[in-house]
Amino acid sequence: MKLRLIIRIAMIVSIVLLCTGFGVYSFFRLNEVESQKDFNLYTLVPQSAIAVLETDRMAELVDDINQLSCSKDNHFLYASELFVYLKNYLHTLLEDTPHGLSKQMNKMLISFHEPDTPLNQVLYCSLGSGDYELVESFIRKYCSSSFPSKFFDYRGEEISIYPMPDGRFLSAYFTSDFLAISFQKRLIEQVIEARLSKKSLINMPSFKLMHAGKNANVEATVYVRIKSVEMGKNTDGIRSQTYLGSWAEFDLKLNENAIYCSGISHGSDTTHTFINALRRQQPVEGFPGERLPLSTFFYDCWAISDMDAMCSFTAEQEYAKATYSDYIKERDEEWMDFLKMYAGDQVISCLFQSKDTVNEIPCAVMSVPVKNVLQAERRLQSLLYTSPKEVDAPPVPQAYPDYHLYPKAKGYRYYILPRNTLLTQLTGITESALYTYVCFYRGHLLMAPDVVSLTAYIDAMENEEVLDDIPLYEEGIGSLSPTYSFVMMVDMEKMVEQPETYVRLIPNFFFRQAKCFRHFVLSIQFTCVEEVVYPNLVFLYKGEKYKI
Repeated sequence: MKLRLIIRIAMIVSIVLLCTGFGVYSFFRLNEVESQKDFNLYTLVPQSAIAVLETDRMAELVDDINQLSCSKDNHFLYASELFVYLKNYLHTLLEDTPHGLSKQMNKMLISFHEPDTPLNQVLYCSLGSGDYELVESFIRKYCSSSFPSKFFDYRGEEISIYPMPDGRFLSAYFTSDFLAISFQKRLIEQVIEARLSKKSLINMPSFKLMHAGKNANVEATVYVRIKSVEMGKNTDGIRSQTYLGSWAEFDLKLNENAIYCSGISHGSDTTHTFINALRRQQPVEGFPGERLPLSTFFYDCWAISDMDAMCSFTAEQEYAKATYSDYIKERDEEWMDFLKMYAGDQVISCLFQSKDTVNEIPCAVMSVPVKNVLQAERRLQSLLYTSPKEVDAPPVPQAYPDYHLYPKAKGYRYYILPRNTLLTQLTGITESALYTYVCFYRGHLLMAPDVVSLTAYIDAMENEEVLDDIPLYEEGIGSLSPTYSFVMMVDMEKMVEQPETYVRLIPNFFFRQAKCFRHFVLSIQFTCVEEVVYPNLVFLYKGEKYKI
């Protein structure tokens, strides 16, 4: 056989073998990749979860949190002890992984459970090839040596209990596919139950439908079951709850001085929830800075084009459901009918500081635009004349204050309404006497629990001492939609110092985490488009930039 022919045959055989080898390698590699496809962590989350934090970029999220100005000033949110541990030890873990965390390990969930405490949570993490050994060695490296690790069998699955240096114990359930850890062993047992019974959160129709439309290109997403939210401070004897709606999802975005949570509310029904009431309102445009005193530290603005829908919701609040006399209930109906007839499309409430530094209670005013001021004032006077007197009514407080602090409020007529709960329903403020002071001013009906608030408000407006053009206020509204159905902005540093009866429109969570949130201006906005509600939260860090 000629040499040239032998060389040609050898080359053909080599190419065939190379292609065959590459094909075999590709086949096995594809099978290996397929076998290591991402584990669905939601198959572990119990249906009792009230909220879930999800991220596909754990390392990036922790790094961005560390870059926040509030983090650099040591103002941390300790809502999750598990996340605090993760944040503290992540860089140490990265030292053991010079090429960075695997794609699987960067995916993390934290589920929150009732009662809502920093310890009542579960952290879940996917594991890729080699991650099981990495996590096991890492946990053992940082566990306390004072007590040996323990292992328990639960329905054929192993729960590991590791002692921590601070005296607590960490429960862990992990396989080659995932890791689930918690400070509560019972929650890990619920995780095992959810997995084995296939009754996890992802099997809940309402959550599954919402999660199917998730936007994957975000740093982190928070899912919240917002059906019932505790409001106000723990020291409030009423401990009111607000029924907002169903599930909501929020995409998180962070920059140096702010945290943005843009959301969407899923599901609707016919119950008297806040979101359902908002769906029936015509939106409001613009922000009321020119109608807010300069010292305002809280304000909200509600759309009330459908007064019946809004009042059906507010009347169900705990602070408005106390047992009142038939006389007070009759007055409520009279003044509610009055508002339905003459009120405009919105109601604004604000809390602001009095010029009288001795007065520890804030000034509070509710402002409603009036369609026909002349007719409205005549109707109000007629109601005051015809309303029967209340038997055994408490004495009416001082009607007119000393005007030396608020001289420009002179010359306006003030009325005292018979006792009613209208102001309480719309502001959450409860004064034991239930008297309401009102005044017509610049086309608006002003309502307040005391006459000092009215005079202080009018004096501020007359002196043009308002929030418009104030940097902190302008930056706060700059990240909000100019069209909305509800907006609230609050300086938490001042709000945490207020009496219980003045803070019932703020979720209890922010008071429980007051150590962190007191350094922020909190904005909450609900925007409705074709009956879909988009809730948005903005946390603007004050820091040194806005120190007074």
